[in-house]
Amino acid sequence: MTTFVLVHGAWHGGWAWDRVAPLLADAGARVVAPDLTLGRDVGLSAHAEEVIAAIDQVSDGTTVLVGHSYGGLVVRQAADRRPERVAHIVLVDGWAGPDGVSMRTLIPSWFAADGDGWRLPAPIDGWRMPAPPPAVFGIEDVQDAAWLQQRLRPHSLRTFTEPTRLTGAVGEIPGSALYCRPPRLPFADMGERLGYRLVGIDGPHDVMLTDPARVSAEILAAAASVRD
Repeated sequence: MTTFVLVHGAWHGGWAWDRVAPLLADAGARVVAPDLTLGRDVGLSAHAEEVIAAIDQVSDGTTVLVGHSYGGLVVRQAADRRPERVAHIVLVDGWAGPDGVSMRTLIPSWFAADGDGWRLPAPIDGWRMPAPPPAVFGIEDVQDAAWLQQRLRPHSLRTFTEPTRLTGAVGEIPGSALYCRPPRLPFADMGERLGYRLVGIDGPHDVMLTDPARVSAEILAAAASVRD
């Protein structure tokens, strides 16, 4: 049996996969979608440790890590620590890069500072990054936007500033990079630099909410490629 560990992005929770997880389960997979911890001293390494704990709980079958947005950095660092346990990595519009990068260094300056993109907010109490509106994630449907707005939460500043630590072991694990079209941020370029299989999906950044069937199908296809 394949176990999919689904890791959400910044400001989200495990609920971000609520529309995808049942489709994967219906296909016969085991699904784990943890809520990453929120806290003043919580950063990328702490979140990677939480995913490592989820990996270590899988006792049989194949494990595939799926990371959305910021979750891309998390799953790659976790996989780097457990390369023998992870068969494939799937990025869904996921941030990724070499050892030493962070969200702060990866985010293009125009997006972080220009009103045409979205200005990163000042942290509350020195560490809580307020959640942006649903429109920033490309969610325009009124009902979906209301659903998302109710669930978005602050995110720890340290997750944006703490650099990823990779030994290079993750480079031996095959991967797929699902990127949303039309592209606004360089997720396809990141996946290409990693040598991942590129898959374009029409939809917004939070495409797992707007087109869970397509996202599920591509995640399953990635797992099937491990067996082929």
